[in-house]
Amino acid sequence: MRAVVAVLLFVTAVHAGMWGALRDKQQAPDFTGVLPSVSYAPFEGTGHPDVDNIPSVEKIRADMKKLAPLTRAIRLYSSTGGVELVPPIAAEFGLKVTVGAWIDKNVERNEREIDAAINLARHNSNVIGVVVGNETVYRGEQKVEDLIELIKRVKKSVNVPVTTGEIWNIWRDNPELASYVDFIAAHVLPYWENFTDKQAVDQAVYIYQMLRDKFPGKRIMIAEFGWPSAGYNLKSADPGPFEQAVVLRNFVTRAEAIGMEYNIVEAIDQPWKFFEGGVGPYWGILNAEREPKFAWTGPVVNENYWKLATIAVLVGILMSLPILRLAQPTVMQALMLSAAANGVGAWVATVFAYWAGHYFVFGSAFALTLGLILLVPLVLIAMARIEEIAAIAFGRNPRRLLAKLQSAESAVSADGAFPKVSIHVPAYFEPPDMLKQTLDAVSRLDYPNFECVVIINNTPDPAFWQPIQDHCRALGERFKFINAEKVEGFKAGALRIAMARTAADAEIIGIIDADYVVQPDWLKDLVPVFADPRVGLVQAPQDHRDGDRSLMHYIMNGEYAGFFDIGMIQRNEANAIIVHGTMCLIRRAAMDMAGGWAGDTICEDTDLGLAIIEHGWLTHYTNHRYGHGLLPDTYEAFKKQRHRWAYGGFQIVKKHWRRFLPGASRLSPDQRREFALGWLNWLGAESLGVLVAILNLIWVPIVAFADIAIPDRILTLPIIASFVVSLVHFMALYRLRVPVKWGQMLGAMFTAMSVQWTVSRAVANGLITEHLAFARTSKGGFSLMSVEFQAFWEAVIGVLLLVGAAVLVVTNSQKEVREIYVFAAVLVLESLPFLSAVAIAILENSRINAFSFWRNTGVRTAELIGLRPVAMPTVVGTTQPVTSEIHPEAS
Repeated sequence: MRAVVAVLLFVTAVHAGMWGALRDKQQAPDFTGVLPSVSYAPFEGTGHPDVDNIPSVEKIRADMKKLAPLTRAIRLYSSTGGVELVPPIAAEFGLKVTVGAWIDKNVERNEREIDAAINLARHNSNVIGVVVGNETVYRGEQKVEDLIELIKRVKKSVNVPVTTGEIWNIWRDNPELASYVDFIAAHVLPYWENFTDKQAVDQAVYIYQMLRDKFPGKRIMIAEFGWPSAGYNLKSADPGPFEQAVVLRNFVTRAEAIGMEYNIVEAIDQPWKFFEGGVGPYWGILNAEREPKFAWTGPVVNENYWKLATIAVLVGILMSLPILRLAQPTVMQALMLSAAANGVGAWVATVFAYWAGHYFVFGSAFALTLGLILLVPLVLIAMARIEEIAAIAFGRNPRRLLAKLQSAESAVSADGAFPKVSIHVPAYFEPPDMLKQTLDAVSRLDYPNFECVVIINNTPDPAFWQPIQDHCRALGERFKFINAEKVEGFKAGALRIAMARTAADAEIIGIIDADYVVQPDWLKDLVPVFADPRVGLVQAPQDHRDGDRSLMHYIMNGEYAGFFDIGMIQRNEANAIIVHGTMCLIRRAAMDMAGGWAGDTICEDTDLGLAIIEHGWLTHYTNHRYGHGLLPDTYEAFKKQRHRWAYGGFQIVKKHWRRFLPGASRLSPDQRREFALGWLNWLGAESLGVLVAILNLIWVPIVAFADIAIPDRILTLPIIASFVVSLVHFMALYRLRVPVKWGQMLGAMFTAMSVQWTVSRAVANGLITEHLAFARTSKGGFSLMSVEFQAFWEAVIGVLLLVGAAVLVVTNSQKEVREIYVFAAVLVLESLPFLSAVAIAILENSRINAFSFWRNTGVRTAELIGLRPVAMPTVVGTTQPVTSEIHPEAS
């Protein structure tokens, strides 16, 4: 444990050291003077000035008090709506004012603005100029000749210089405009022209000199220059607090040196300018709280940096503490987990920084809050997967796993007798020949004291039950046959009937599905585990004997194997396995204590297993294959089976969650954690994946057409990181634990992704319904494929995600906002599970699904290139098809 503590301290120190080493400190020229002019708007909050954002005298006076030490003058953009209050209040603090008249297409408003501006210029001695219109020609709201008429009208009415504010190229391209103004008020905003922060000042100086050369003898003023402190990039132009500080300090130093007249845009951040895109609110030298955003002297630093570093390190420490509860973690295991925990800490600090440094209207605040809420379980899932990677790759070997050699002892009890086992085989419209194979395998068990109860339920057709009844008679008195009609409670109802017919002296109940062929040593190897009176249940894994039927079945079989060779082994270490019915041995006393088979869920086996664990019984797991069943016949059947498992799992969550409360059951903290994370990792991850994908689709038009970008570091990048963690988790653990080849592993990965929509639908069904009918999984090789395409909705959503990504890329081609490209990449990643389902549905009906196609292709290819044909690998133990008519699957 000392080594683990040392590792945690080491990682924490490295994390803190990285924050120290990565602290940004930039140099810029000191400016100790007073700015000649800054743009000012007396508005607060996110309300639009034209609607409900009217300034008060007190607020304006407080602003003037803040600005008086920083500037000699302010520039206004309007003369109505409360802005008219500014000039007389500014005079109280010795501030000059350049009045603005807002001009657009609204003739009546234009008249009010001009009259108000003239009135302010006449009655306030501190007014030093009037700007008629702001980028009016650029916006296309006035023609040059019409704007000139308005300027001429104002000039006749005031005794101060009159001009209009326009982007520099408007002045260059319309020289006649310059003839009617007293001075040129040019806007130079390099950010909007895609210049980098390093190029911004040179560009402004170049434009200034170009205008002087273009209009010799004319007074030139750079009426707007600035740089945003937050928002999205525009090609090479990156906003940011450091960029803003360095650009402005460099600019004012250069401007003062060459005698340039200039006005800085702007004095105070304007959150209401959210309609100007991501950067609109962030041009102020003061934030919305009227606090300086940077210092004008000394190195440029983030004043809140160490606060963020403290948050990151503390969160990293808190998330590392559970490592101390692990049973004998290794140094590498602790190192990996602590590094991941500190990575989450750094992300949390980034979230705090973003939240503190940005302004939100209701919609953006809601979207960000919803995104963060959805990311919390996503981060927990990623952390759980990292923990599993660390445990398997770097942790100690499993200690509770029943290995073949350990369990192959004599299956006798303390008094020398073999405990009696009653094996129950429930069946519902199963092919008789398939079921006969199962019973024949049971009859060959190398164990002297067992019985077999075959319960066929709700199957009135004699063609299905009569051959089985006859076969049970032929196998002998050990085999009991029950044909029960009108059984309620699905499979659990049938098993309750089987329990009623079970021998009174049977101590252990074995469960196998109707398609499972068990190995002779199943009972001989596993019954001895029950010599420990604390053991209530022993589970062996599922496996399948028909993985060679087609390529689809081959990758399906690989997907099943992952759960039994990875997840079940890890859960077994905490005595928290998932009971999956078939190949399960249960102590009768434990079953009785747990209340027996309950019919209120469609996953009665998992429900009973959890109830047994809740009563304090020990469970054990072996990953040795003691039986092999059949895979679902079709992709439709595979998805139906997964839907049933997920729906039943959600039913179990609703049924048992109260027993996870302190004192409500005998579950240990580790067991509670395993089950909670297991449900979150499966049901939660798949549902979240679909929900986030759909929400992102809704967000696409907003991002594409409303100039709103997704904050990549706190929303989209974590999604990509979680996807990478899931990918590494799958591939690394498969290579470490699951004995499959690379091709089957990759196919298993796509198969696992393909059921995301299916599982999420099951969770949605569980939220709105209490019970769905039990759906039998079609097996045996004779089920007909549906004429419907089995991945229709997956295809719709997958294609929409790809189209959304394409729309984002196309609409972003002019701006090249990196965050939008990242968002497009997220949409592509989110489409993969849906497209995986489409690919498998197409594969099922194609020629390439048959192994014979690949063998023949290999032979033909070898012949074409002149090589001897090479024998293709074949799967040993091919099973002959089960010959039987099949009843349509019940709904």
